Amino acid sequence: MASGITAQGRVLVVDDQQANLRVVSALLARHGYDVAVADNGPAALAMVEAQVPDLILLDMMMPGMDGFGVMAEIRERALLRVPVVFLTAAQDRELLLRAFGAGAVDYVTKPFIPEELMARVNAHVGLKLARDRLERVARERQELVNLVAHDLKNPLSSVVFASDMLLADSVRAERVPRYLQMIRDSAEDGLGYIRRYLETQAQARRQDTQADARASLGDVVEWIMGRYSLQFEDRGCRLQAAPVGPAVVAMDAVVLRQVAENLISNAMKYAPGSDVELSAPASAPGYWQLRVEDRGPGIPGHRQRELFRPFVRLANDDPAIAGASSGLGLSLAQQIVSGAGGQLWYEDREGGGACFVIELPEAAAL
Repeated sequence: MASGITAQGRVLVVDDQQANLRVVSALLARHGYDVAVADNGPAALAMVEAQVPDLILLDMMMPGMDGFGVMAEIRERALLRVPVVFLTAAQDRELLLRAFGAGAVDYVTKPFIPEELMARVNAHVGLKLARDRLERVARERQELVNLVAHDLKNPLSSVVFASDMLLADSVRAERVPRYLQMIRDSAEDGLGYIRRYLETQAQARRQDTQADARASLGDVVEWIMGRYSLQFEDRGCRLQAAPVGPAVVAMDAVVLRQVAENLISNAMKYAPGSDVELSAPASAPGYWQLRVEDRGPGIPGHRQRELFRPFVRLANDDPAIAGASSGLGLSLAQQIVSGAGGQLWYEDREGGGACFVIELPEAAAL
């Protein structure tokens, strides 16, 4: 009976003898493996390039490109993470040492004993899949750290701004309660982000497509205005919002606020002194947009294709800004929006400036 591991494993069998291919592939299939076969080296390499298997059973001696030639190509193409078990009729010690030197993890001699072959296949596929799972967990945890670190910057920046204003001798008395409220709200947002990340996996967070996920674009725009209008005013510019209709999109409201907040903070950094306009027009049938537009320098054409790559920063020559930015914001924002069934893109603003567009599906009626 196939185990849970073997049912998920994909094995490529490479042998120039059709009889061997039939016998080995039938044995593997009976034990729950997904099996592919190739009767020569070039065909095997093409199959590996098309879909990387979890294990390769490779005949050592084949006409034309033998097993050592295949291994050399695998090393050249940086595919050595795939475990390779040599099938060989030879038991020459020097030849087997050469096989291990080429990168093989094990060997099985012909004629093979079915139980021995399956024991070795099960062991190596199990190790490969376990390693893949550990690496996936490590990636998700690193993504989680990146998300927490990045998204905490915005509420903390608001805390610092409001604190600086309160410490200034020129602060107007009627604005003190607003600055205090900004500090309180930003701190609560930061704690909320941490709780959210601790309770959910980063990937699930980015790909949340629950039917009950809803966000009012009007509420999101109102929140952004309340959080950032004073900061824009302090910089001698304005944050403006066009009237927003009763648009409700299929995305978690807190997550959408975080994405929009990233775009606003980018506009503040990379278009200093420019007014920023928010709008939420209807898009294609069943979709709404949230647009963040400024009158800054925009993004040069040769940089636009790189905007949403991880660790790529927007164009700016200010070393203080460059040092404060991780280059993760737009990449993470695009992943989040895509996971909700939407799109995030950049376009040049008519008349000059930058425009970032979030497009999301309309939420189902309650």
